[in-house]
Amino acid sequence: MRQLADENFPRVLVERLRSEGHEVLWALTDCAGWKDVVILDLAEAESRIVLTLDKDFWQLAVQRRRPMVQGGILLFRVHPATLENLAPLVRNFVEADLAWAGHISVVTRGGVQMWAARTGLGGWKPPL
Repeated sequence: MRQLADENFPRVLVERLRSEGHEVLWALTDCAGWKDVVILDLAEAESRIVLTLDKDFWQLAVQRRRPMVQGGILLFRVHPATLENLAPLVRNFVEADLAWAGHISVVTRGGVQMWAARTGLGGWKPPL
């Protein structure tokens, strides 16, 4: 699976995904200084799932002129967003074996919620 981890995503988790055979770009090193809209364009062009802790990606994905079809957004929501709290959510993501492309999704301790990117979110906002 191809991913693009946002700059706020922990290095340890990026490295763990890579060691498990995932092709992961990390915005902090591979796309340093890029605006979020450009990162979304890259994810769509390269069929990557954006892994993020940043709710702003939801808004940007919904506002795109062309909805994401090949790429997707995966928002991890847990407080506090420590490595110990995020690691199980990342494991759930990897093991879920869902079709993430074309979706805007959120992973919490309670599970996964997914919406087709082309239909928008109908005013829904991700949990805080």
